[in-house]
Amino acid sequence: MALGPGESPGFLLWHATLRWQRDIAAALAPLGLTHVQFVLLACAWWLNARGERPNQQTLARQAGTDVKMTSQVVRALEAKGLIERETDPADTRAKRLRVTEAGAGLAPRAVEAVEAVDARFFEPVPVEEAVTLLGRLARVAEA
Repeated sequence: MALGPGESPGFLLWHATLRWQRDIAAALAPLGLTHVQFVLLACAWWLNARGERPNQQTLARQAGTDVKMTSQVVRALEAKGLIERETDPADTRAKRLRVTEAGAGLAPRAVEAVEAVDARFFEPVPVEEAVTLLGRLARVAEA
């Protein structure tokens, strides 16, 4: 017998994800970022802060995004003056990414906005439980 919508974990996850995405989009809109732009900017900023100059493939792997889509979004971030792409001296086909001063100023504000949404969204569940469950679902240990 098929489960009803309120009993289907996948259906409930779908609706929870939609609600979370709407909340994230609303928080990022005043900062002029889409959700995927935020993820790639934040990942590049985080990697740069650790002394890394990732190429687009490394950034895509860190963010869990498609390489071609990452390239398109990085171009949009570059057009906004938030990221610079520099030719990799070791591989002239590759571009190394550096967050600009404007990007480095925006990234922590965007992270703060997203973390505030996450805190409100996940408030009904102890954070340790949410992280454990989501880590299992995302199969982080296998990555």
